[in-house]
Amino acid sequence: MIPNAPGSETGSPVCSAKGCRADAVWVLAWNNPKIHTPQRRKTWLACEEHREHLSQFLGMRGFLKDVVLLREWESSESPEQDE
Repeated sequence: MIPNAPGSETGSPVCSAKGCRADAVWVLAWNNPKIHTPQRRKTWLACEEHREHLSQFLGMRGFLKDVVLLREWESSESPEQDE
């Protein structure tokens, strides 16, 4: 489970898009190279509807590093990844 994910209190992570309460399907891994080490990964969660929008937002800033299915992310989670 992704720590501190919106909705994680109820056991079901939800999309990080403002106002969205849909179940998360995707993890968008990112970092801001001006303030994070290259290995650090922050995460946003996305439902199907908001994946592209959130990816574009991070991509335009050069922050987006990877987009993976939530179930794959959870099965390969390492200590370097955080919310």
